[in-house]
Amino acid sequence: MGKHITENERYIIETMLKDGRKPKEIAQRIGKHFTTVYREIKRGTVQQRASDYTDYHRYCADTAQRIHDDKSRNKGISLKIGSDFETAGIIEDLIINKKYSPYAVSVMLHKSDAGTTLCAATIYSYIHNGFLLNVSDSNLAYKVKRTKKDKEKASRRPSYKMLGAKTIEERPKHVFDRKTYGHWEMDTVVSGKKKSKCCLLVLSERMTRQEIIRKLPDRTADSVLNEINNIEKFLGFNSFRDRFKTITCDNGVEFARYKELEVSCTVVGCRTSLYFCHPFCSGERGTNENTNKLIRRFVPKGCDISRYSDEDIQRIEDMINDYPRKLFGGLSANEMMRLNNL
Repeated sequence: MGKHITENERYIIETMLKDGRKPKEIAQRIGKHFTTVYREIKRGTVQQRASDYTDYHRYCADTAQRIHDDKSRNKGISLKIGSDFETAGIIEDLIINKKYSPYAVSVMLHKSDAGTTLCAATIYSYIHNGFLLNVSDSNLAYKVKRTKKDKEKASRRPSYKMLGAKTIEERPKHVFDRKTYGHWEMDTVVSGKKKSKCCLLVLSERMTRQEIIRKLPDRTADSVLNEINNIEKFLGFNSFRDRFKTITCDNGVEFARYKELEVSCTVVGCRTSLYFCHPFCSGERGTNENTNKLIRRFVPKGCDISRYSDEDIQRIEDMINDYPRKLFGGLSANEMMRLNNL
């Protein structure tokens, strides 16, 4: 038996009230609690005027049904998540602690044994409408509003082309297709605090979106060179050369020792090819820029990077490499690596 009063039951209420029956009798007749009948009578009672122009009140089944229909249309669709507090907790944990986007959360819900699965649009809707207690729009990453660059400043900035460095125009054309592993983009993420010199060196692989993040003591060319040398020593010359076919970076002074970055520190020979973007054209390193936004969710601007341990940075790298990406149909960078036997 449904808990809501039906249209037929409303006509029974109207008839029995006309016969002088009490609400408790009516409740027994239609199988409802008497308080339900009391509330129904109150909602459906209207003022009418008799032929002698005197006003009186009576319950009208038609009016009560119309009120019920209007409320049913206005209440909207019930939440799919309902009272599933476990799923709500999983969503909040992924967004707050792992910095996942609604799309990434949706992928993880489908992969897990969660009883309720939601699409990204539904999760966005829940957040915007405040249905998740501990998550708001401030927990989501939004695109930064783009502003036009100062053309005069751009024209004055020195180009590494004058120093003999290779530009992105000289980079092999097949790199643009993202079909071959081993082509990276490189950048640094700074603290934002004047007293802190620490920064992060970020390497982003173009095909799989694999990330390598390393903490540097300062944003100097020497520190960048030392870290690239450390990576080669760890991998070995042949493995490094296979993994890092090309590296594309911006015109930052931390990449000024580009000639030494290309040359092996363990054997005689070239270990990679370095290419520079055009000044003020961060879109030429789009993968790198998007990754930096993910990193900023863990390392906000203005924080002191020196306070983060190497283990903290490694955890951030692991989280990003395990992050489900819409571009790959929900697969992560690590899963793309395994899929391509890399």
